[in-house]
Amino acid sequence: RNRCQRLDLSGNARNCFLTGNPDSYRNITGKGLRCLLEVPHTSGQEVYRNAQHTSGRFCSQSSQPLGERIPSLQISSVGQPPHHFPAWNIQINRSFHISPSLQAAPVPLFWIIVKPAQKLFAIILGRSIRNWWKALPPNKRELFKESARKNKWKILLGVSSLGVVFVMFYFTHLEETPITGRARLLVFGKEHFRELSQMEYDMWMEQFKSQMLPETDARYQVVERVVGHLSESNKDIPQVSALKWVIHVVDEPGVNAFVLPNGQVFVFTGLLDAVSDIHQLSFILGHEIAHAVLEHAAEKASLVHFLDFLSLIFLTMIWAICPRDSLAVVGQWIQSKLQEFMFDRPYSRTLEAEADKVGLQFAAKACVDVRASSVFWQQMELAESIQGQPKLPEWLSTHPSHENRAEHLDRLIPEALKIRESCNCPSLSGPDPRLIFRLNMQHLLESSKGREAPNSTKQDPSKPKLDFPHT
Repeated sequence: RNRCQRLDLSGNARNCFLTGNPDSYRNITGKGLRCLLEVPHTSGQEVYRNAQHTSGRFCSQSSQPLGERIPSLQISSVGQPPHHFPAWNIQINRSFHISPSLQAAPVPLFWIIVKPAQKLFAIILGRSIRNWWKALPPNKRELFKESARKNKWKILLGVSSLGVVFVMFYFTHLEETPITGRARLLVFGKEHFRELSQMEYDMWMEQFKSQMLPETDARYQVVERVVGHLSESNKDIPQVSALKWVIHVVDEPGVNAFVLPNGQVFVFTGLLDAVSDIHQLSFILGHEIAHAVLEHAAEKASLVHFLDFLSLIFLTMIWAICPRDSLAVVGQWIQSKLQEFMFDRPYSRTLEAEADKVGLQFAAKACVDVRASSVFWQQMELAESIQGQPKLPEWLSTHPSHENRAEHLDRLIPEALKIRESCNCPSLSGPDPRLIFRLNMQHLLESSKGREAPNSTKQDPSKPKLDFPHT
C-alpha cells in the first residue's frame, strides 16, 4: 500500500504514492507541453499483440494479449493536456505513494490504540523518577550513588540482558522478502493484515462511494485490462496468483493510486490524466502491485512498532534526566525527529526503490516498454519545475526524489529488457522514449528562449503557448 506509496499524497489517514499536492499542476495547459509529454512509443497494441510468453523462469502464459482487448489506448481526450502532473512521495505519508496508510486491525490496531498510553506511561514514569530523586535528602543521594558504584557490574549485566532480549526478538522475527530475498523484520502475521485490509477497504468505499466509475466506463476497462494483463503475465509468482485483484476507479482529480494488501486496486482518474501512455500506467500499477506482493504494509508496521517500543526506554530516560518539563518536551521532540529522519523515512525510501525494481520486472514480463518508466519521473520533475514547486532535499521525504528515481530506473532498465526478451516479447521498434523526451526538452528550452523576450510582459507562465511539432 504504499501504499501514492505511498506517488505521494501524505496524510495521517492514507498512504498515498504520488508525492506532492495533487492540485499543484492543475493550471498547466497548452498543446506545447502536452506535445512534450506525449512521448511516442511503440503503441500498446503493437507491444502486446504478438506477445507469446513461455513457461520459463520469468514468464507465464498470458491467456490473451492486452493489446488485442484495448483497440484504443488513448486514456485522456485527444489534444487535452494532463490536468495534474504527480510528484510522488508514502506516509504512513506518501509520494507516488503507492500504497495507503497503515491503519491496523486486530493486533496492529491494538498496538496503535495503546501507543499513546505507552508514551504517557513512559512520561509519567520518567517524571516520577526525577521528582523522587529531587525529594531525596543529600545524604540518601550519596548512599544511593555509592550503592550503584558497588553494584555497577550487576546493573551492567541487567542492562545487557535487556539488550540481548531485544536482539533475540529481532533476529527471531526475520523473514525473507518474496522475490527479492531481502531479510526483513515481520512481527505481524498475514492474517492480521487481511482483516486490516477489509477495514481499510470499507473506509475507502464509504469515502468514495459516490465517485466510483461503472465497469462500462472506458477508463475503468483500461485499468482492469492493464491489471489483468500484469497479473496474468506474472501468475508464476505465488504471491501474485494467490490474490484476487479487484479494480476500483475513482472519479477524483488527485494523482493517486494504491493497492491494499488483499488485492483491492484503487486508481484515481487524475492519475489517468497524468500518464502519457499505457506503458507508464502499466509501470505505475506494477509498482503498486509490487507493494502488495512484497507485503510492505506489514513490514513497515512491524518496524515502526518495534522502534516505538525501543523509544519508550529513551523517552523514560529523557523525562527522568531533564531538570524541567520544558527541556524534557524539547528532548522528546528531538528524539522523535531523529527516529523519523534516521530510520523511518530512509526505510520508506528503501521500500519505494524495491517496489520500483519489482514493478519494473512485472511490467517487463507483460511486454511493456519499460523504458517509459523513467520518462514518467522526468515528466514529474518537469511539471514541478514549470510550476516553480520548491525542491525539498530527499532526506526530508518518504520517497526518492523524481530525479534519483528516474536515474535508478535507468540503471534497472537493461536488466528489465533482458527479462522482456526472455519472455519472447515483440522487439521494441522506434526510438528510445527517453531520447525523444530529451530532444523535446531541448526543443522546449530553445523555443522558450526564442519567445521569452517579446512575450515577457504578456504571457502567463502557467499556460505555455509554445507550439511544438509532434515527433
